[in-house]
Amino acid sequence: MANYYTDHPEIGFHLNHPLMKRIVDLKERNYADKEQYADAPVNYEDAIENYKRILDITGDIAANIIAPNSEDVDLEGPHLENGRMIYASKTYENLDVTRKAGLWGVSMPRRFGGLNLPNTTFSMLSEIISAADAGFQNVWSLQSCIDTLYEFGSEEQRAKYIPRISQGETMSMDLTEPDAGSDLQRVMLKATFDEENNCWRLNGVKRFITNGDSDIHLVLARSEEGTKDGRGLSMFIYDKRDGGVDVRHIEHKLGIHGSPTCELTYKNAKAELCGSTRLGLIKYVMALMNGARLGIAAQSVGVEQEAYNEALAYAKERAQFGKKIITFPAVYDMLSRMKAKLDAGRSLLYMTSRYVDIYKALEDIARERTLTPEERQEMKKYSRIADAFTPLAKGMNSEYANQNAYDSISVHGGSGFIMEYKCQRLFRDARIFSIYEGTTQLQVVAAVRYITNGAYLAHIKEMLQSEVAEDLKPLKARIEKLVELYEEAVAILKGSDIDSHDFLARRLYDMTGEIIMSLLILDDATKAPELFAKSAQVYVQMAEANVNGHYTYVKNFKAEDLESFKAE
Repeated sequence: MANYYTDHPEIGFHLNHPLMKRIVDLKERNYADKEQYADAPVNYEDAIENYKRILDITGDIAANIIAPNSEDVDLEGPHLENGRMIYASKTYENLDVTRKAGLWGVSMPRRFGGLNLPNTTFSMLSEIISAADAGFQNVWSLQSCIDTLYEFGSEEQRAKYIPRISQGETMSMDLTEPDAGSDLQRVMLKATFDEENNCWRLNGVKRFITNGDSDIHLVLARSEEGTKDGRGLSMFIYDKRDGGVDVRHIEHKLGIHGSPTCELTYKNAKAELCGSTRLGLIKYVMALMNGARLGIAAQSVGVEQEAYNEALAYAKERAQFGKKIITFPAVYDMLSRMKAKLDAGRSLLYMTSRYVDIYKALEDIARERTLTPEERQEMKKYSRIADAFTPLAKGMNSEYANQNAYDSISVHGGSGFIMEYKCQRLFRDARIFSIYEGTTQLQVVAAVRYITNGAYLAHIKEMLQSEVAEDLKPLKARIEKLVELYEEAVAILKGSDIDSHDFLARRLYDMTGEIIMSLLILDDATKAPELFAKSAQVYVQMAEANVNGHYTYVKNFKAEDLESFKAE
């Protein structure tokens, strides 16, 4: 029987990373829960085995229920009835089976009914579910919004809402509006305090809200009258049980049909303030978005995997000119690059998630006791690194998902253009990944300061100190030459005027990601050559061509060249 976890040992490989010991020890607080909860691990080895069991259960459900349902969900989609969103019928089956399997509230402490899983394991679950149906992954993975409520809400709010998510209630983050997409400072949904009923009231419209008719919403609204920027925005909790919010419209989208994208009308809706006023965008949305961006990276890796699976299976079966097409150089070249991008992108995803895990666990411990100076230093270190690598993981993987889905159709040839083949749905689903939760262009904006301040370069040089297998040393030598070119290109970027800086930033971003992923896949191939040696060879060659190309472009660029690119 198929299993989306055990069928891909490359996923489980990332549970063996040395940082996992530190992550689990921090997350489990020296395994104190074992005295109170029967399912709590007693030591590190027990925790890892527990993660594997949960991943195995999820892999089984993904392969044998969610994936078979995905075609029906794509065709039916959600619909609107009397101001309420109704999921596709098979989505309700998916919700039911994941609830019965206990796959909700997975990151939350056990005292709230959660599984206390680290972000790395949650990302693995997200990848697996996305491979089965990226649209359902959106519905399921938005449970991670509860992390923001856990971090910034009151203890009373935690006790009120988190157990409900652990039981399988759904969430959404209501941020964007008709006139406030990427520019959230323009949010105008109005929040006013109702003195008589001692609550806040929300009025206005939200648009492009994923899973918009969820049970519990986190809402960005303008609480400070007379303000027009981010300093007047606060975060609120809206409970669907209280009423006051209707679905006005469900968008008819290119892909991810199982994930309802709604326009909402708030009419004097009762809400609770989450955290403090004025910090909604400045602090809380930033935390929410970073988590969401890592979720999209995991979603992207899942589709990268499924696109490769579909292409490989078709190439092995399809014959032309008396041969299976997998024997044609043009086809196996395409397949090898798809696999290399998948393996390197997955490595970047889980490296980033491990960094997030360490600083988030230490932040949580800081709510219970004072951190030691060493712990504070560790938390700051990994917080900075996670902030730098999240836009890389999201941007690079969302682009790779699009590329792999495109190439999967190419391997299928004319059949790939026929709706009966899964690859066309993967292609449609993938297109949104590089758009929502911050376009790739916005990921470049988030990452570029780490390019110019040398943070990425320092990390790359640290990675170069790692030993690699003897047969991989020639590849490492080639990467070292790329780093020299990269360092020179960074210097050019730093010395450029602001328009040239912004114009060239994407090329430096791509160079950064490809060099880092080259080093990551080299390290993976050293530890598990049977899984990654081929991908290391292919990826480094591919990165070499791309980095050299970008370097040549940056080196020869002149500020006056910009005039040629400006639209009329």
